[in-house]
Amino acid sequence: MAAPTAVSDLAPTGKLRAAINFGNPVLAGRDGATHAPRGISVDLAHELARRLDVAIEIVPYDSAGKVISGIASQAWDICFLAIDPLRAADISFTEAYAVIEGVYLVAEKSTVRSIAEVDRPGTRIGVIVGSAYDLFLTREIKQATLVRAESAEGVMKLWVDGKLDSVAGVKQQLEADAARIPGLRMLAGRFMSINQAMGTPRGREAGAAYLRAYIDEMKSSGFVAQAFARNNITGAVIAK
Repeated sequence: MAAPTAVSDLAPTGKLRAAINFGNPVLAGRDGATHAPRGISVDLAHELARRLDVAIEIVPYDSAGKVISGIASQAWDICFLAIDPLRAADISFTEAYAVIEGVYLVAEKSTVRSIAEVDRPGTRIGVIVGSAYDLFLTREIKQATLVRAESAEGVMKLWVDGKLDSVAGVKQQLEADAARIPGLRMLAGRFMSINQAMGTPRGREAGAAYLRAYIDEMKSSGFVAQAFARNNITGAVIAK
């Protein structure tokens, strides 16, 4: 059983409030028939609540940036986000349990043929504000301009309206966008590996230690591999 200090850190209200980002289709989604939450992050949250012997509350979000905003209001106790040094100032992360590819879309007729060619003057790259790739590209892009929107739908609207030259995002999401919107082409390779982990707000040391051990066990026991298979996850690999 979990120590009382870990339980009180992870479920201070008496229930485990799990922030789930439904804007990342690799990690979470809704059942087509029941609209119930599903996905690897949902599975991990439910198993954690079972082990803590507390009820679970899914706190839904449509972007990672909004999950981060929820820290100030203490809206959640655990989250499922990509590890980033800026986020780590406020969140204690576990090791990664999944690795997702960050990729680019460009127009089929674009002269850009490689990832290295995207970062050049005059290129407008669409990103979801506060996403892992927004934070990464903010540090890495030297010549192109990042254009931010609140959601994947917002980014694609910018594209359709002719306000972007490239779109950055999670591979699975952009594959779906390219299939839905004509005239898009995915560049080969990835510009970053997005390491997905669990986290809890800083200051909850017993809870953070429990989460780290929990994720290690979920990977070594095969739970994560089973969740990958159960949820038909593509566009990601199990973190080593």
